[in-house]
Amino acid sequence: MATVTLPPRDTLDFQRYRRTGDVGLRDALIERALPLAHQVARRYQRSSEPLEDIVQVARLGLVKAVERFDPDRGVAFSTYAVPTMLGEIKRYFRDTAWSVHMPRSLQERVFHLERAEKALNGRLGRAPSVEEVAEEARLTLEEALEGLEAAAAYDARSLDAPAPAEGRDAPSYGESLGREDDGFELVEDRGAVRAALRILPRRERRILHLRFVEDMTQAEIARRVGVSQMQVSRLLRRSLQQLHDAAEGDEG
Repeated sequence: MATVTLPPRDTLDFQRYRRTGDVGLRDALIERALPLAHQVARRYQRSSEPLEDIVQVARLGLVKAVERFDPDRGVAFSTYAVPTMLGEIKRYFRDTAWSVHMPRSLQERVFHLERAEKALNGRLGRAPSVEEVAEEARLTLEEALEGLEAAAAYDARSLDAPAPAEGRDAPSYGESLGREDDGFELVEDRGAVRAALRILPRRERRILHLRFVEDMTQAEIARRVGVSQMQVSRLLRRSLQQLHDAAEGDEG
């Protein structure tokens, strides 16, 4: 993002504000720099988070930057102010915006992945694959998958909200809790498979992901991984057998 260099008049006003603490002069400096705060806020606009709230947080960071900026250090005000405002916005997301608490490093990864996905959408003209997003964000596939899964913790639905169903009299999420769910029978199986995946080499895990998550054909996987289709078929069979044996507790 391009920085905004303040004109000599503002530099002189900052020097005067540092000497006098004139509140009116401080307010004038803040007002002149408001476009910079709005520019920073738009970088972090999210569909689930009102832009007006992010702008307010960026303005708070701008006030702190104006009050702390020292023009005698020879640094442009925008160079000092932008990181200050970004810090306020990131702190806001970390402390108040997430429905479920997440470590700061994981939250930063989520925002990094979203920016990478947005850039790829514009460049490719289509939705990018997980591998492409991971490569764009300079993350491993496992790190990208963990970040995408963590993104689901940003929003939470109210238990009073209607659950998806046909008809007008749909039960709420709260009312649907406690019913028998056929999916519970798969929990242990999924847990066993998840643990068994750790025994597979990275290439085999990637091939399984491309086949059963990305729904790619064996020919497409072969081109992506750089092996023959016959090798893909053989690796899939061997990997699935290893998973089956591990899940059944057969270490042989």
